[in-house]
Amino acid sequence: MKLTRSIRWRLQLWYGLILLVVLAGFGVTAARLEWNRQLGRVDDELHRRFAILAGALRPGRPPRQAGPPPPREAGPPFEGSPGPGPDDLPRNGPPPRFELPPWAAGLFGTNQAESFYFVITSLAGGEIASSGKNPEPAAEAERDSHPIPPGQPTEPNGPNPPPAFTANGFREILDHLPSGETILVGGSLQPEWQDIHHTMLSLAAVGALILLVGLAGGWWISSRAIRPIADIGAAALKISAGDLSQRINVAETESELGQMAAVLNSTFARLETAFAQQKHFAADAAHELRTPVSVLLTQVQTALSRERSAGDYRETLEACQRAAQRMRRLIESLLALARFDAGQETLRRTRFDLARVIAEGVELVKPLAETRKIGIVADSPPLEMDGDVQRLGQVVANLLVNAIQFSGDGGVVRVTARREDGFTILSVADTGQGIAPADLPHVFERFYRADKSRTGGSAGLGLAIGKAIVEAHGGTIEVSSQAGSGTTFTVRLPV
Repeated sequence: MKLTRSIRWRLQLWYGLILLVVLAGFGVTAARLEWNRQLGRVDDELHRRFAILAGALRPGRPPRQAGPPPPREAGPPFEGSPGPGPDDLPRNGPPPRFELPPWAAGLFGTNQAESFYFVITSLAGGEIASSGKNPEPAAEAERDSHPIPPGQPTEPNGPNPPPAFTANGFREILDHLPSGETILVGGSLQPEWQDIHHTMLSLAAVGALILLVGLAGGWWISSRAIRPIADIGAAALKISAGDLSQRINVAETESELGQMAAVLNSTFARLETAFAQQKHFAADAAHELRTPVSVLLTQVQTALSRERSAGDYRETLEACQRAAQRMRRLIESLLALARFDAGQETLRRTRFDLARVIAEGVELVKPLAETRKIGIVADSPPLEMDGDVQRLGQVVANLLVNAIQFSGDGGVVRVTARREDGFTILSVADTGQGIAPADLPHVFERFYRADKSRTGGSAGLGLAIGKAIVEAHGGTIEVSSQAGSGTTFTVRLPV
């Protein structure tokens, strides 16, 4: 079996892929945030050192001369007036003095891998002071490509500090002072790169561990999820081999697969019952057909064994005719049940009077009742309804014959009909010995006989056919019985 065809492997691959994407996204985001945090810390250090360098830079003082100070141009002095710009300063004046406090000397060094450095140049381009580190050529190009935009505040402690940039593994700040000097402060990013490298390795290790644990958990979850499927397949395989008693072991009935397994178990139980009924039905049908066939063969063999008179041949033919008629009735009943089961029986619905159908049924079975001195009492007002009059007449006749066969000699059979809640209620009651409670659920089964004396040699299909006809009309049929009080069959049919 290919892995791509396995539901378990498909679930595992999708689960692993989703988990890998989530972990990778989390790792990249965490590394990015950590790198930005470290750059922010380095930028804070650079701005702090830039402010110290700007404060340590003092303008040069020319030699003091005797006489009054030079006159000052008239103008409206006001607070906040702009000072002289770089172009207004004398280029031939003394260079500014740089005095770094002793406590700040330790903030700069010459080790490029670990220390901060600075370079201060004058307006003319000469170097005023430096920490001893010469910027790389790429750093020089980066510095020259970051001029101060016009109008950009240049105060190191102002609201907009000079921006930092990265060049060749160094982080630098470049800004021009109002007096014209340029300060470059930088530091190596090698320690930060090492830290972020260790952080990324740690995230990768933790992510790999989480991925392995997640894959193991996903494999366990997918295995438990599809376990009912394997049980269903195993049970179906055994059932297909002929063992209809197999059932699926359902441990989690609340899950979707557990509910499906419960439904399949119910289906398998109905199949087992149906196959058992089919076996009994075939056996009973064979038994019912075997008796008339045996009669036919016996009569024919007896007639052919020797020469007989015309009267003997006539008796033999009459016996064969009775056996053939019994087989025909049985076959017709079986065909009718098969058509009802397949839904192929077409009902010829018409409007008719149920009281007239009951009267015709009583007249049909009256000879049978008279032989056993059983009285039939019919009480039904005119009841118009829709249905197949022939099929419903067959139901009435079958119920009357069944009641007559069950009632003792001299008993009474009562037939009533009424209208109730939109239904037509038909009841057939006898005064026989009743049906045992254990036999009541089976009276409508095919070929079922609760008592041989009750059937009178019939095939046991009358009640089954009657139930099929009633249900085809959208109605129901029920039976109630008490020992010694008789039996009552009740039919409910829609109007």
